Formats: sequence, C-alpha cells, structure tokens
Amino acid sequence: MAAARLGLPRLMLAMLVLAALLGVGVDGRNHVHKKPPRAGVGSRHRAGAKVGTVASSPAVPPDDNAAPLVAPPPGGIVPSDPATPFRPEPCVFDVRAYGATGESTADDTEAFRAAWRAACAVESAVLLVPSDGTFTISTTTFSGPCKPGLVFQVDGVLMPPDGPDCWPPSDNRRQWLVFSGLDGLTLRGAGTIEGNGEEWWNLPCKPHRGPNGSTLHGPCDSPTLIRFFESSNLVVRGLRVENSPEFHFRFDGCSDVLVDGLFIRSPANSPNTDGIHVENTERVGIYNSKISNGDDCISIGTGSYDVDIQNVTCGPGHGISIGSLGVHNSQACVANVTVRNAVIRNSDNGLRIKTWQGGMGSVSGIAFDGVTMENVRNCIIIDQYYCQDKRCMNQSTAVHVTDVSYANVRGSYDVRSAPIHFACSDTVPCTNVTMAEVELLPFSGELVDDPYCWSAYGAQQTPTIPPVSCLQDGVPEALLDNPDLKCR
Repeated sequence: MAAARLGLPRLMLAMLVLAALLGVGVDGRNHVHKKPPRAGVGSRHRAGAKVGTVASSPAVPPDDNAAPLVAPPPGGIVPSDPATPFRPEPCVFDVRAYGATGESTADDTEAFRAAWRAACAVESAVLLVPSDGTFTISTTTFSGPCKPGLVFQVDGVLMPPDGPDCWPPSDNRRQWLVFSGLDGLTLRGAGTIEGNGEEWWNLPCKPHRGPNGSTLHGPCDSPTLIRFFESSNLVVRGLRVENSPEFHFRFDGCSDVLVDGLFIRSPANSPNTDGIHVENTERVGIYNSKISNGDDCISIGTGSYDVDIQNVTCGPGHGISIGSLGVHNSQACVANVTVRNAVIRNSDNGLRIKTWQGGMGSVSGIAFDGVTMENVRNCIIIDQYYCQDKRCMNQSTAVHVTDVSYANVRGSYDVRSAPIHFACSDTVPCTNVTMAEVELLPFSGELVDDPYCWSAYGAQQTPTIPPVSCLQDGVPEALLDNPDLKCR
C-alpha cells in the first residue's frame, strides 16, 4: 500500500505532463492564419493600405490545338517570378484613392501619375487599377528608378483617348504608355488594356490604305500602345490587350524580359499593329500567348539577342518575323533566336526573315523547331530584297543571314504562293540554312512542289515536302572574313 501511495503522485504528474503536451499539439493543429482581404472586385483600398494578396492573372484562353504550357527554364536566360518566402506584404495604391473616377469619359491621368509617384517610393508596392472601373488616361511616362518589387496591376479596363481627334494636342502621338528606366517592374492583371485604335487605322496615310487604295505621303504617327524603354528584369503577364493604334507592345533597350500568358487581339486589317516588337533588347522569353492582329505576331528588330519564344499561337496576321533589318544602309545584328512549339494560322506569312538591300551586319543562330502551320500563305521565307514600295534599287551589300535551321515544321499552306521562298542576295548569299522534318501540304488545291531559291546555301538533312533541292553546298569565298558582316 505504501508503494502504491508513493506511485500515485508520480502517475498524476505523468498524466499532467502528457495532457500539457497534448494541449500544445491540439492548439497547433487548430491555429489558422487568416488571409487579409483580396485587392480586387468591388473593393476600395486607401492609399498605402497593406494587403497580403492581389488578384492573380488569368491563364490564356484554352486552345485544343496549342502546345502544352511551358515554364521559363530554371536558371535560364529570362527572369522568373520572385520566389522568396518572406517577402514583405505589398502596399496597395489604388488609383481611386488619388482621385481616379473610372467613369471612362473622365480624364484620370493625374490620379495615375500621383499613384505612381507614391508607389514608386515604396518597396513591394502595387499600383492597382481596380476591376470595377474603366479608366481613361492620356500619354504618360512612368519612369524610374523605383523601389524594388513594384507591380502595376490592371484588373479593370485601362484605355487612351478615343482616336486622334480626342488626343490632347500637347501629347506625344507616337506612344501612349511608356515605362522607362525601371528595374524589376511587373505589369500584370486580370483586366483589359483597350487601345481604341479604329480611328487611327482609318487615317489615309502610310502604311494605311486610303480611299480607293490611295494613301497620303508621310507616316501616320499612330501611337504604340505600351513601350518599355531602357529597363531590366521586366515581367508582363496575364493581360488582355486589344485594338492598339499601332504596335501593342514594344521593348527598346531592355534586358531580361519575361512575357507570359498574354492575349493580344486586333482585326486582321488593322495596319502596323505588331503584337510584340523587340529591338536592342537581350535575354527575352515570350511564352504561352495568343496573338491575332494585322501585322507581325512577334517582330524581332536589330540589336536583339537571346530571344526564346515558346507555345505562342499566331493568326491571323503576318507571322513571326525577324526584321526588317538594314534599312537606309544601316548595320543590323540579331543572334540566337529560337521559336518552339508554335502554331500559326490563317496568316500571310509564317516564319519570316526580311532585310533591305544595302544593309550590313548579320542574322545568325536562328532555330525554328516544332511549328505547326494552318493555311499560311508563305510558310517559310527569307527575303533579302524587302522593299515597301517595290521601287528599291539593287545594291551590293546586305545583312548576312546564316545558321538558320527549320526542324519539325508541318502543316498546310495557301497555294497562291510557294510554301518555301529563299530570296537571298547576289553578293551576300544566305549560308548554312538547314531543313529537317519539314512537311507542308496544300490547305486546298494542287500541290506546289517548286520552292523558290536564289543564292541560298545549306542542306536538307532529311527529305522534305515539298523537296528543297535548290540549296547549294558550301560557303561562298566572298563571305569569308568580310568585315561588313561582323557583329559584336
């Protein structure tokens, strides 16, 4: 009995310790971290209010025939989204808090400029265009430098004035929104950027078609919708962008750019409305996007290096183009461009390289791999005689096109043109053009089995349909050690 009495306190003590331990475990399982309210539909946030999340960007509309979505390669040439687990909660700067009305007919420009100044000065800030409004602003440059982690979040509708007659006379007519001198900006959202481009397209000036097919002399000065200038580590994701007066997106003098999940749309007859234009920019990734417009789906200009394009669906439009390059006898350099798992539909062109006579420099390291064509008029084209008015004179210099590969390119073509067209310079021929697993058949009508080749050197690595027997072997001696063909 004495032993039992001595054991009882020990037993009670053990039970108390066990209960305490169990209590800690139960409390741990029941503890919930509640998320703060989401910035987005129907909410207003005071200037600088902190929230834990902002509205996520939508995926590109599904396409049964498109390739599977791809992710930027880890450690690759393009920036990835920040993945730091302990980022500070973002400060949200709602443009309504700075006086924006979102009533479409009002001018909200000053409110956006004020919200930008405030957000630019705060780390991990979000400038929010809320989902319950249509906001009109005039030409604006959002310039840096800004604090790290800045996000421009478009969840509503954002648009410029409606056409040239409504454009403020003091505003620049060549561009609308400009993001300049920034490092680490993200432009994203579940909303729409509407370009109101129709009145611009109807101007009777080049490159537009005027009454009875005539045009006035001189350019139209129609604005590019969104331009990034001399900026780095950019992310553009998830937006719907429509009806730009001219180019939808333009990247000039930038580096480390990620474009992912965009939906770009303008009518097929809208002139000069390139979807994404890249110039003097390096390390660019363009992924998982759908583009239909009246000009090039994606265009690559001079000074562009290390451009990776994957899972892009184009059409109608003018396809994916490198160029035009070498205009006005200038030097042009483009290197290391890859296009993979792309679909091009109902387009005037498919995969195109275009240069002016009289230029210098080179286009090199171009790889087209895994491209599907559907009713495309010029599926594969290199044109070193590019000229907009067909009155260009033959010249003795040209941008050298070399090391271009076409692999796994399949689909159908419009029989009005030969599906393969290599028109290279007499004095600066195309070299090392290779073709493997290329199979192009008529969308309707008879097979066109006579590809056009002029001054093109390279090889069929596998039999192609139609056969491309006109490629010549070797490299012309005149191209060896030619200083006019050197780039960086």
